Amino acid sequence: MQILNAVGRTCFALFVTLVLAAAPAAGQTAGSSNDLMSDVDAAAKKTMEDQRLVGLAIALIQEGKVSQVKGYGFQDREASVPVTDKTMFRWASISKLVTAVLAMQLVNAGELDLNADVRSLVPEFPAKEFGGEKMTVTIRDLLCHQGGIVHYSNGRVVRTQQDYGLEHPFEDVVLALDRFRESPLVNAPGQRFSYTTHGYMLLGAAVQRAGKQKFALQGKKRIFEPLGMTSMQPDYQWIEIDNRAVGYRLRRGEVVRSTNTDVSWKLAGGGFISNVGDLARFGTGLMSEDVLPESVLQRMKTPQKTTQGGRATRYGLGFNVRELDGHECVGHTGSQEKAKTALFVLPERKLGVAIMCNSENASLGSLTNELLRLLVAQEE
Repeated sequence: MQILNAVGRTCFALFVTLVLAAAPAAGQTAGSSNDLMSDVDAAAKKTMEDQRLVGLAIALIQEGKVSQVKGYGFQDREASVPVTDKTMFRWASISKLVTAVLAMQLVNAGELDLNADVRSLVPEFPAKEFGGEKMTVTIRDLLCHQGGIVHYSNGRVVRTQQDYGLEHPFEDVVLALDRFRESPLVNAPGQRFSYTTHGYMLLGAAVQRAGKQKFALQGKKRIFEPLGMTSMQPDYQWIEIDNRAVGYRLRRGEVVRSTNTDVSWKLAGGGFISNVGDLARFGTGLMSEDVLPESVLQRMKTPQKTTQGGRATRYGLGFNVRELDGHECVGHTGSQEKAKTALFVLPERKLGVAIMCNSENASLGSLTNELLRLLVAQEE
């Protein structure tokens, strides 16, 4: 068996090498650095070989604009369809950044109060208690994952069963709250950081109510259209989406097709899809004033403190916040059936990287950092 596994690994490595050699580059711009792209190619190919990834797409941001887009491997391995600049990948949890930007646009316009009880906008969300005391979950709590809302496996998730009489009821982000709204809190709001997709679903419902327009339409009108994100849309399973990537996972040492689960119910927390160029275009919006004033973006990038001990977390109002070699680095990652994603920008340098992959076993942190360092070195 060990011999067979060794042979299998060797064959797979050869297979990936051939695929990468054959996969077309997509969207390389005139005047780009051959040395930079040679280094990017090497990093991408090594990551794919080491991790046995099927498809990968990378977009670089330089001087605040999308400068390079390139695909590697397959969007559909069985049909031999390569990844190109048109391949559509799930955003997974990077979708939360869309929700955060929409919320802060409303805050900036005076239409949403960060300190408001979310129930003032979404009374469908029941009043909550923790430790025998009544609790208030605010918009700020939801933005920085301190609302105590249950995630997938850190507490009891209680679903509300209803007959909606609708073909796709959870297209309405308020109705989608039935997936968890009766669940108990996992901590008192503000007490600690506790990452939660359900909390961002609740925030999306508040955005829909405060913005007086369907959540998805607000995204289109106030973010996607201004940034030229023409492929960006909800990943609705009942809609035929061209170039939608097939997902893959590792099972018992074999790379197999993954499930095609419906994520329409968690749009605000992980339900968008686009090509990698549009993910990068969103990244440019996080370094410009095209969707929010700089002062508001700065508030979003500020790490939030808990009420318990006043500890600063590594999360702002929607952003993961960290440093890379002394540079401020903000963005988000995503992990979901069919997808692993990463979007990080260095705002002061106007540099950034967007990575999308259709292999669930991908680990993109090292590749993200390596590409960001290549971009910094290119400027120096």
